[in-house]
Amino acid sequence: MTPQDTVHAFLNAAAVKDFDTALKFIAPNCEYHNMMMDKVTGPDAVKAALEPFFGPTLENDLKILREVTDGATVVTERLDRHLMEHGWVELPVTGVWEVHDGQITLWHEYFDLQTIMSQMSPAD
Repeated sequence: MTPQDTVHAFLNAAAVKDFDTALKFIAPNCEYHNMMMDKVTGPDAVKAALEPFFGPTLENDLKILREVTDGATVVTERLDRHLMEHGWVELPVTGVWEVHDGQITLWHEYFDLQTIMSQMSPAD
């Protein structure tokens, strides 16, 4: 698999909450960091970070809008859509990934925290 293929396979599995498959693409030393939490390392920590967020979702659509690959580095511009009980939540996200030997060794996510937080619960 190319680094791009690895990132796509991970995102596709994560979108349907198939963490057993998704985590096969996460290296033991993978560094994951996003705007809502401290940096974590390894598959178990990635799972612990993703499960609470994906748990209440009814459906997920992680749509890649643009992508650049340079060797082991993949940069994705995405529109992450999550169907919650109160409707769809949409978040533009840029992901920076490094992939070695078919596993993600670095994953950083950049997004506007207020964009997601303002959509997480229904308006009063």
